[in-house]
Amino acid sequence: MVEVGPGPGGLTRALLDSPCADVTAIEIDRRAAAAIAELAEGEPRLRLVAADATELDAATLVPPPRQVIANLPYNVGTRLLIGWLRHAASWERLTLMFQQEVAERLCAAPGSGAYGRLSVLAQWTCATHLALRLPPRAFVPAPAVYSAVVVLTPHAEQPPPARLAAMERVTEAAFGQRRKMLRGALRPLGGAELLDRAGIAPDRRAETLSIAEFDRLARFVASG
Repeated sequence: MVEVGPGPGGLTRALLDSPCADVTAIEIDRRAAAAIAELAEGEPRLRLVAADATELDAATLVPPPRQVIANLPYNVGTRLLIGWLRHAASWERLTLMFQQEVAERLCAAPGSGAYGRLSVLAQWTCATHLALRLPPRAFVPAPAVYSAVVVLTPHAEQPPPARLAAMERVTEAAFGQRRKMLRGALRPLGGAELLDRAGIAPDRRAETLSIAEFDRLARFVASG
């Protein structure tokens, strides 16, 4: 079990009360790390890694099967998530708390206002489920926004690296200019010709495409 951004030890205590075989807590905040270090005394299942999670390959810290349970800092949560999705096969499950707006994007359906690049990348690699919403008063000090917990369970089959890189390029281009029709937004990747190969009308916009349609585009981009 890998724990990221646990706060002052509360999440760590909860995990130690669970049946998990071991807990590796990654914490950059000195005060929170000190609280976890106290818990680690005499607790062989707990290891503290006082470091920046964005600079670590978390999967190398614990043997499989692995899970991530994280209360993610809002300013780096998306960056951490994309890094974990690039290696989704390494994880049994990711249980992550985000700002509610971000959590809703991860689970959004095509055609909705929240549907975007994160929706596609997350749902292409994982089954996503918004499990819990938390009001500001649930925290001390209270943040200015609502939070939500998303559970991501990686699919049994994951895309190869070349297709994953292609999907990142496709979604970045498609959603980078949401108001543009796809023939314009995807012009750097092949535009109308690419869309014709994938069987997608060039006058559609990114938010109308299903995950399967984005997968087709990524396959053609990856294959050249």
